[in-house]
Amino acid sequence: MLNISENKILDRSHFDHAESLTMTVATKQKKRRVRILFVSCCVVFLILFLPWTQYIRSKGYVTMLQPEHRAQTIHSVIAGRIEKWYINEGAFVSKGDTIVSISEIKDEYFDSLLLPRTQLQVQAKNLSALSYKEKVKALESQIEALKRNNILRKEQARNKLEMAELKVESDSIRFEQAKVNFEIGVKQLGRAEKLYEEGLRSLTDLETRRLKFQEVQASVISAENDLLSSRNSYISAVLELDAIDNDFRDKLSKAESDMFTAQSSQYDAEGSATKLENQYSNYEARTGFRHILAPQDGFIAEAIQVGLGETIKEGDQIVNIVPSNGELAVEMYVSPVDLPLMEVGKKVRFIFDGWPAIVFTGWPRISNGTFGGVIVAVDQFAGKSNQFRVLVAEDPEEEPWPSVLRVGSGADGIALLNDVPVWYEIWRQLNGFPADFYTRKEKEQIAKGEK
Repeated sequence: MLNISENKILDRSHFDHAESLTMTVATKQKKRRVRILFVSCCVVFLILFLPWTQYIRSKGYVTMLQPEHRAQTIHSVIAGRIEKWYINEGAFVSKGDTIVSISEIKDEYFDSLLLPRTQLQVQAKNLSALSYKEKVKALESQIEALKRNNILRKEQARNKLEMAELKVESDSIRFEQAKVNFEIGVKQLGRAEKLYEEGLRSLTDLETRRLKFQEVQASVISAENDLLSSRNSYISAVLELDAIDNDFRDKLSKAESDMFTAQSSQYDAEGSATKLENQYSNYEARTGFRHILAPQDGFIAEAIQVGLGETIKEGDQIVNIVPSNGELAVEMYVSPVDLPLMEVGKKVRFIFDGWPAIVFTGWPRISNGTFGGVIVAVDQFAGKSNQFRVLVAEDPEEEPWPSVLRVGSGADGIALLNDVPVWYEIWRQLNGFPADFYTRKEKEQIAKGEK
């Protein structure tokens, strides 16, 4: 009934006996329901225009932000046998604390005086190298002395050669003079014999002249002998000068050969000494490897090698240690379709295992029990599960993460994206479209470009 007229049938007659007519009469309760329905529709319509934060939800776990602060395994550098444990599982250790000591199992390291004896070998080799070095210096001095002596001997030989040349010249002049005297003597002897035959000279004068002629003849022979002797001396001086160079080259070659041999021995001794020093350093470092030390402050999580007397190899795992200091972070994994939405600096909300939370995913501001984070790194390649790892650190602008949070705890990550109306998000979900990739600034730039 429309109730248009002022004359109402209900005032004239009652519908007590007409159940169908009674049902058409509007009661106060029905009017209230209509109003509630109308208000609800209005509220729902208004809610459709409220801002909704798009998100990507992913599972992850708590880890350390810096790689050096993450849980690590301590290995044995050398092979050995476990002798003593100094800690228990779960104990706190400082950097440099001894965790376990091991003993040698290789026979070349059994000597208890290995380091002192190796040091003695190093000293002996160094002294040997020093001796060869001094020998090289002595040979160098000898070579320098040979060179100086050779200069003096050659100068002396040149002087002697020059003297021989002058003597040859002097003797040749005397020989020429003797020959002239001989020719004069022959002529004088001939005149004396002619005068004797003519009776102008006595026999005594002739004999005297013959004696003088014999003396002149003897002087010619003597001058010739002196000349030949001078020439022989000159030749000997020339040969002696050449012999000096030959003798110098022989002595120099022998001295240089000895010097090079000494240098070779010196270098060999120095190389052996260096090798022994390297070996000594290796032995000394190996001695330090017999004690497994804590690389940093942390807690012993698990002893992988147990017992006493157990033999281990090089590189075997000994214990697991969890560093005690470091900044916590969360490793979360996203699918490839969501990777373009992950950027360094974007906000992420977390729900940690063991901490109750009331979450309104689209309205993070009214959520309770969640903790804030900031993306600090995104992997450039997918892992074995075909998902990309995203590393999230604590947001300094948000409430700090729980102090009792431990590495390995589970975390439910909610990566916050753009703010869109609720109706847009419902429409996107119904159509299966991905989250909005563009930022608000990029949208405005795109809109300006289209205009």
